Amino acid sequence: MHLADPYNITYRGIYAVADRKNELVELMEHSNCFGGSAWALYHYSKSPLVIKSRAVGDMMRYLVRTGNSNLALQSSVAAAGIESVLVNGDEIEITYSGLGGGGVGATTCRAYASGVLRCRISESGGGKRASGTIVVPRRERVLVGIDNTDSKEVGATWTLAHNIADAVDSIEHKYISHTLVQLYPVPDKTQNCVATVLEFACIDGARNELIEKIKEGLLEYSVSPETGMVALSDFDASALMDYSRLCRSGMITKELTIKTAKENGVDICIDGKGTIGALAALPWFSRNFESVVL
Repeated sequence: MHLADPYNITYRGIYAVADRKNELVELMEHSNCFGGSAWALYHYSKSPLVIKSRAVGDMMRYLVRTGNSNLALQSSVAAAGIESVLVNGDEIEITYSGLGGGGVGATTCRAYASGVLRCRISESGGGKRASGTIVVPRRERVLVGIDNTDSKEVGATWTLAHNIADAVDSIEHKYISHTLVQLYPVPDKTQNCVATVLEFACIDGARNELIEKIKEGLLEYSVSPETGMVALSDFDASALMDYSRLCRSGMITKELTIKTAKENGVDICIDGKGTIGALAALPWFSRNFESVVL
């Protein structure tokens, strides 16, 4: 047996999206070892800057306030955490600290992940307290809602949406999550009446290319003349929740959909009848277990 680096497990990727005021950041860490990441999630959640944390599949997600904090690390109880999150122009700097194995996670495991531009790390392992700082691009969240790509004979919207998202995935526009959203079962549904929302984390200037690529894929592979695609660039989509609940509880008009999209800065990219459900899917991104319940 030969282990090239026996005391390091590099995260697959680390990405960070910021709100428009740079007051909030969502830090997303794509795990390569769920056990280690689950341990980190428990301990990091106690950091003063962390508002909320959760695991979505093998992605650990931390909603944090920007700024600095003082970590009172304590073995076994609060053994690692996030010390600071600073937005500097088009970059975000994140500093982690940890004791022992938590220090290894704070340093080498994160320093060389995909998406990291550069790093500063201390020695770690054994009984040491260690710190690591990584710099990642500041990203914006881009949400793409899709519905009605299939027919009574062939297809499934959720599979086509995922395969297109996977095909356009890149370090500039990173594919983060895929969520199925149950809609009200209208009479002209294909079968289950489910829309899909895709979540991406885009560096500055990458959004338009992403949207065009997804649109091209849908126009090429959709088998329905009523395909709908919408796109929103924002930290969240909570302003659309009232509309979504209407759509998930009864039939609504396309006129209301168009009006709601305009009022909330949502671009209608493909304007078939599926835009009704596509818009309703947006606020449910990454809420996979809630979104499937009607």
